Amino acid sequence: MSTFKRGLSRRRNQLLADRLAEQNQALAVAAVTPPEQLLAQFHSSQRGLSPIRVTDAAERFGPNQVNHDKPAPAWLQFLAAFNNPFVWILCVLAVVMLFTDVILADPEEGPSYKGVATLGVMVLVSVGMRFWQEYRSGKAAQSLQSMVQTTTAVTRQNEYGEPLTAELPIEQVVPGDIVELAAGDMIPADVRFLRTKDLQINEGMLTGESLPTEKTPVTAMDLNQHNLLEADSLGFKGTSVTSGSGTALVIHTGAQTYFGAMSAQLTGKRPETSFDHGVKKVSMLLIKFMLVMVPLVFVVNGLTKDWTTAFLFGLVTAVGLTPEMLPMIVTANLARGAVKMSKHQVIVKRLNAIQNLGAMDVLCTDKTGTLTEDRIVLERHLDVHGSSSLRVLRMAAANSRFQTGLRNLLDRAVLDAAGPELLTELETAYTLIDEVPFDFSRRRMTVVLEGGSAPLMITKGAVEEVLEVCGSVLVKGHSHPLTAAHRAELSELVDSQNAEGLRVLALATATASRREDYSVADEKEMTLVGFLSFLDPPKESAAAAIAALHRHGTAVKVITGDNELVARTVCQQVGIAAEGSAELLSGAELELLDGDAAAFAEAVERTTIFAKVNPLQKARIVEQLQTNGHTVGFMGDGINDAAALRASDVGISVDTAVDIARESADIILLRKDLMVLEAGIQEGRRTFGNIIKYIKMTASSNFGNMFSVLVASALLPFIPMIPVVVLLQNLVYDLSMLSLPWDKVDKEYLDKPQKWETKGLARFMVTIGPISSVFDLSTFALMWFVFAANSVDQAALFQSGWFVESLISQTLIVHMIRTGRVPFLQSRASWPVLLLTGAVCLFALLLPFSNFGHSLGLVSLPWTYFPWLIGTLAAYCLLTQGIKVLFVRRYGRWL
Repeated sequence: MSTFKRGLSRRRNQLLADRLAEQNQALAVAAVTPPEQLLAQFHSSQRGLSPIRVTDAAERFGPNQVNHDKPAPAWLQFLAAFNNPFVWILCVLAVVMLFTDVILADPEEGPSYKGVATLGVMVLVSVGMRFWQEYRSGKAAQSLQSMVQTTTAVTRQNEYGEPLTAELPIEQVVPGDIVELAAGDMIPADVRFLRTKDLQINEGMLTGESLPTEKTPVTAMDLNQHNLLEADSLGFKGTSVTSGSGTALVIHTGAQTYFGAMSAQLTGKRPETSFDHGVKKVSMLLIKFMLVMVPLVFVVNGLTKDWTTAFLFGLVTAVGLTPEMLPMIVTANLARGAVKMSKHQVIVKRLNAIQNLGAMDVLCTDKTGTLTEDRIVLERHLDVHGSSSLRVLRMAAANSRFQTGLRNLLDRAVLDAAGPELLTELETAYTLIDEVPFDFSRRRMTVVLEGGSAPLMITKGAVEEVLEVCGSVLVKGHSHPLTAAHRAELSELVDSQNAEGLRVLALATATASRREDYSVADEKEMTLVGFLSFLDPPKESAAAAIAALHRHGTAVKVITGDNELVARTVCQQVGIAAEGSAELLSGAELELLDGDAAAFAEAVERTTIFAKVNPLQKARIVEQLQTNGHTVGFMGDGINDAAALRASDVGISVDTAVDIARESADIILLRKDLMVLEAGIQEGRRTFGNIIKYIKMTASSNFGNMFSVLVASALLPFIPMIPVVVLLQNLVYDLSMLSLPWDKVDKEYLDKPQKWETKGLARFMVTIGPISSVFDLSTFALMWFVFAANSVDQAALFQSGWFVESLISQTLIVHMIRTGRVPFLQSRASWPVLLLTGAVCLFALLLPFSNFGHSLGLVSLPWTYFPWLIGTLAAYCLLTQGIKVLFVRRYGRWL
């Protein structure tokens, strides 16, 4: 880096550091400023901003977005398209050829710029098409992602000054806004908490800490920019709520947030996938071949001919060995794949995730909503004896109605079952004093209501977790101690409900002493009132989708927080068998394997259903499957799925998921259905297959061409092909390859996961490449011995004959390599491929007879040449097909 550049870099870093320090100082002041004073500074109140203040703030601060998330301007994307080693090579060769044309030009005729012009067209086609595909795919991705919006609950004043809370896109949040937060929400900006209730925030993305941080409205410490993240009263953009609830005032938005300032110092580039590494390896392999072969061709031709001609031929040989369309073909395939997947209601947030989706051999998924209808109904409300109880429904409805945290499908089912009349009665009878929100460790939530002589605590949650805080049981309206006998009867009742596929929650109540604040410690010595049994029937499509995934080589593992009985029953109904402990493990059983890595790895591999697991266990299961050598997809929509979504090779969520789950995912489904995902997997494999076709065609063709050129250079008294014709041949062949993203893929290629295999590519290249050299050499012999093109005077005839055979055979091999079947008969290419490759073959036949071809140095071929050509091409196809059959028998696959 030059001194000037280093100076600019230091200056930029210093400006960023100064800005970050300034913003941190403002946050530090906000953390300790009294709420009333802080609200006044932002011209806000507990009722939120007025419409005029919202408009002013939006104009002043702009949208709540981090700049680095936006795509680069079009002109920068165009320049970035030049950043490829193959394009660099062509540009260097064009400059060298320009100087060569000028220096070696005939004084009378002047320099010929045909070679340079051809190279220029090749560069512009490669760069232009790559830019257009990336630009279009970027626009398409933006358009598709706009269909999946992250929102937050914002309280603002209406035109009458009354507070109104509504869900708004986070981009519309402005400083001074009042936001309401609950479990599962992403914090939309840098905020100061005004009210919290057992609020736990996951700040791992900023601090690296795995455990959540508790937040309160008061910061009891002196702050500076070094411990700003430890402020109890501050929340930061991009972090997420794991449990509890809160109300907060927005301080900074967009680039002014802590996250925005930090992001300005980052490149924003994602880690490379195995496919990226594979493409790089192939590129470097071809470049290494070029660096070895081009000097060798130059020296051999220089020793046997003149050095000037050898130099020119060496240049065009380098061009012929350059797969300049590789980056464009890859981008075009991924972009087309993303657009096609969107038609199957699959939104691709990151293009490279398409390859991982096609390579996925294990799918881990939750049960609710994926295997089931996600249409939960309250089937039964039972007392402790299993009889229907209106009292249980009444208490459950009060719990669901008055809670302010994350209201899930179970709460909605309770409210629907209660009906408007009972809900109106409850709203009249009770008022909310406080609540202890749900979290994933307690798996229960409590509301404290005013409506009698003493506050009433109502707790609803998982059976075991509710029983932990119960000391008595309600029997016929009277409270009795909860004995071992009672526990046995209750367990039998719950098991009978689970065996029917019903999900059971327990309900308990207690009276409490009157005060303002309640906590988890108050959940004790409660009375068990009864149970709520919910039905979430299996989806009609689930069994077919599971069977289709299995047929196509993707194993399905269910990871759920539900208990073993419910999980086993639902899974059996959809065709996921778990007969015995070897195929079903609970979270508690996984904990017992913590100390034995080998046993844990084996258990994860053989287990089909994981029940009652916590969020950290979900992520650990995914990571262990990856360690075992699998490409793992994880499908989830809850906050408890975020860690596993990030850990997986391809995170899959749905448009109705909580904010943090959608943000963590690579793929978004617009319908929570495994049939939708199965279609996306097929499209991922089809996209990957078309990319691999081009890579294998290019690698094998280049390998064969190297050998042919080397032999011809050593044996012939003239160069085997006119330099400008080599350039033209390369150009028209590359243009035909633009049709590959629209090609079809054989059914058997879609039947199993497809992974990048560098060893397989090298094996393919060494096996198939020399076949073209065999028929190149036979054409050399044909032109030399049959048509007497064996002197310098007859060089043009020789070069014309090889041009026609070389270009047509190179184009025909596309149809041979694109399928493991018999081409044209058992597997026909798509119409775009057929038309473009047919046009190239026709071009090859006609060029030597045209005036343009004559101007390049080609000559018309005798008609007796064409029967030999047909025989050569037929033998070429037959030999390739035979080698293909042997290759498949030996290695089990073609592409």
